[in-house]
Amino acid sequence: MEFNYGVEQLTIGKVIDLARGKRTGILKEVTPKINKSRNIVEKISQSDKAVYGINTGFGPLCDTQITAQETVQLQENLLLTHAVGVGKPIDKELSKIMMICKVHALCQGYSGIRLEVIERILFFIENDLLPVVPEQGSVGASGDLAPLSHLFLPLIGKGEFWVGDEIVSAKVVLAQHGLQPVRLQAKEGLALINGTQFIVAHAVKALEKMAYLLDLADVAGAMSLEGFQGSADPFNAGLYEIRPFKGTKVVAERMRMLLEGSENLKAHENCDRVQDPYSMRCIAHVHGASRNAFYHLKELTEIELNSVTDNPIVLSETEVISGGNFHGQPLAMALDYVSIAASELGNISDRRCYLLLEGRYGLPRMLTEKGGLNSGLMIPQYTTAALVAENKSLCFPPSADSVPTSLGQEDHVSMGSISGRKLNQILENLEKILAIELMYGAQALEFRRTNKCSDLIERNYKIIRKSVPKLEDDRLLKEDIDAMIALVKLRSLVVDNEVTS
Repeated sequence: MEFNYGVEQLTIGKVIDLARGKRTGILKEVTPKINKSRNIVEKISQSDKAVYGINTGFGPLCDTQITAQETVQLQENLLLTHAVGVGKPIDKELSKIMMICKVHALCQGYSGIRLEVIERILFFIENDLLPVVPEQGSVGASGDLAPLSHLFLPLIGKGEFWVGDEIVSAKVVLAQHGLQPVRLQAKEGLALINGTQFIVAHAVKALEKMAYLLDLADVAGAMSLEGFQGSADPFNAGLYEIRPFKGTKVVAERMRMLLEGSENLKAHENCDRVQDPYSMRCIAHVHGASRNAFYHLKELTEIELNSVTDNPIVLSETEVISGGNFHGQPLAMALDYVSIAASELGNISDRRCYLLLEGRYGLPRMLTEKGGLNSGLMIPQYTTAALVAENKSLCFPPSADSVPTSLGQEDHVSMGSISGRKLNQILENLEKILAIELMYGAQALEFRRTNKCSDLIERNYKIIRKSVPKLEDDRLLKEDIDAMIALVKLRSLVVDNEVTS
């Protein structure tokens, strides 16, 4: 399948497909508008009129005009001096997503960059030539300057590429592919490193992962409810017509689907329990609130994916405007919101783990029949508690802080790059928390075998048991936890009624 850059609309799914080789990107129908904005830039670069980023310095040096002869060196200097990132390299797929997002933005025809530069980036994407980009150093305004500089250093023969799991000099890799370094012209360096592609790549990655984890959290909650022999009444559709939040209605409907046909729950409809604790009874409200946050970030991210976020913007021959489209605040605040939402999914999951250990309503304490000699599943809840606490600490909103840079020229920044990184850390922790809850849920079901659970819960119980057997006597649980985390990461568990391989 082909994706036509600069013409079609990017979505989260299309970005992921491009990054994973399920789609091929093409430059079709965009050449005229790319060339038009490039011609405007070339005229300005030869004129005496000072236009920021084309024939001037950058940041606080915007009042220093640059001659036409100095322009090429200026653009190379821009990448060299802004490539000041530190820390571990980001995931290779994130580097690829950044390039995909940048190509799409440049193909809108407002950046004044030459077609041949875009074609070189597209060559990198299609041939999995992935630059090494350090994770730290962006403040998320004037774009993601440091990470984008590292991303595009290889264009000019500097920086490094990944070759498998090895880091290799860009100069060497370009030579292996018979490529000469690109000589950047007026404004091209600025077009490459101004933008929110680091932030938006982290948002894309987080949204793609969270979509599955939202569904999986519902499955984990349903399995715990089956193990606890709780009530399905709180998911009655009528309750959600009179408090109709979208996410809450979706989760309530999913819970009805997940629990449909459960003989286990039906057998206890007339027990003497009045109501379940909130972590069971309020699953739709808590998970639903997290879904609402997810929907909000998804909407904003897909707007950003199809936006132009560099500077200055070439609107026409008479309008080359230095604005603030590079500012990361629109995504930064939403990323912080979703960080709280993801953290809360882990928080309520940990509470359900704790409930299953208490030894109530026919479940043995610590989910073991041989307590005392055996600790059963006592200790994995310590791990979920630790992960929940870590996630809470990661919920501090970087977008609420701003440290001025560039001698005060950039006096308010978004810190959205940190927001994006932290959200992905929280989601990694959430994978582990849900894995442990699912392990607890499967063990609780061992004591509910008199009546069948719902079909979908039974299917997941069998999937879990292929990797993690019932706990009889104490054993090394680290191996069980690792196996459960692998099931989550590989998305082996069934989250809806669709047939999965």
